[in-house]
Amino acid sequence: MANLADKIRPLNDRLVVKRLEAEEKTSSGIIIPDTAKDKPQQGEVLAVGPGKWNEDGEERVAMDVKVGDKILFGKWGAQEVRIDGQEVLVMKEDDVIAILK
Repeated sequence: MANLADKIRPLNDRLVVKRLEAEEKTSSGIIIPDTAKDKPQQGEVLAVGPGKWNEDGEERVAMDVKVGDKILFGKWGAQEVRIDGQEVLVMKEDDVIAILK
């Protein structure tokens, strides 16, 4: 994935995210079939833009999210794109719900 991050540079307050794998079974040990799995809403940040412009248009507002952060995001906030055969998500920083610690 490192090569992929070198091939894309998000603009403004956008970020490129690799979706993390879905859980294969529940906490009680029940195996979830592929047809019943939801796409996970967790990912790892591969690239971040420079931030959006402030209201005056004179300075950029720094991004809270950094490359390598594990994040939670909303179901409908991201655009799925395929780059070099790999599926990644492009979303705005506002679509990030939380940074996982």
